[in-house]
Amino acid sequence: MHAQSSLHHTTTTERGSFALARCSCGWTGPARRSRDRARTDAANHLRTTAGDEV
Repeated sequence: MHAQSSLHHTTTTERGSFALARCSCGWTGPARRSRDRARTDAANHLRTTAGDEV
């Protein structure tokens, strides 16, 4: 398990024909063929972790 950082910074990366969302906390979204869906995964992750910030 990855250590939880105090701030979440998401990025999207491409691996072949797939896009993945990643976060500085260690979270990785599923591989998507749609870059837009990978960005949505990242936004949803940030939204669900917003309450974790202190």
